Amino acid sequence: MKITSWNVNGIRAVAKKGFLDWFSKNDADVICIQETKAFQEQIPKEILHPFEYNVIWHAGTRAGYAGTAIYTRLPIISSKNTFEGFPTFSDDGRLTEVELENNLVILNVYFPNGGTRADGTEMLSYKLQFYVDLITYIKQLQSAGKEVICCGDYNICHTEIDIARPKANQNSIGFLPIEREMISTFLQSAKMTDIFRHLYPEQIDTYSWWSYRGGARTNNVGWRLDYFTTTKKLLNDIQDISYDTEVLGSDHCPVSLYL
Repeated sequence: MKITSWNVNGIRAVAKKGFLDWFSKNDADVICIQETKAFQEQIPKEILHPFEYNVIWHAGTRAGYAGTAIYTRLPIISSKNTFEGFPTFSDDGRLTEVELENNLVILNVYFPNGGTRADGTEMLSYKLQFYVDLITYIKQLQSAGKEVICCGDYNICHTEIDIARPKANQNSIGFLPIEREMISTFLQSAKMTDIFRHLYPEQIDTYSWWSYRGGARTNNVGWRLDYFTTTKKLLNDIQDISYDTEVLGSDHCPVSLYL
């Protein structure tokens, strides 16, 4: 099985940059996209249902903001884009879920950025609460006998080798000590494993997001913000993970997990 996760930074924008060609060549069984920035009715049919894949869309309530979607060609046991008791998941369409065979649940997540909004609203506490809520939800899934793969844009670099310039960004959203601690808490409390670091604990210079400014991508001055984490039982099934940095069209690159 191949699962790909990609923050597309606007599905309508990336559709004009070869998304369908990439989709076909990528040939994944499941494709999870984040930051779709569109309601379902705004999406052309060929993007909404490409190559006979089924799609689960979660746009939230604000036009042109956030949103997630899961495409799959595998048999679906169930899917969700509403989460009773977890308003942070639904406000901006930040979580989409699909359950496949063998009690496997895939969570596609666009975590909040946490930066202060233009109107001065402080959002870091909202981001941290989102993590707390997701820990609770994953524990509920595990209690129900589910194995979980949680992929998406986590919007935090966990360690210094996950970011090109750690010292320069110690006070930057996405690399604050309290955020990095939250990633540790998430992994420990939800009993999840960062697959890339599980397989490649010392690898450096592997990133998934680059600023559009200053030739950051050309010079690989990046951040590893996009992850696959899984429950422990799935570790024996993992074959590999790749950061597909050659794929353009967004400020993020796709990440693919092979089982």
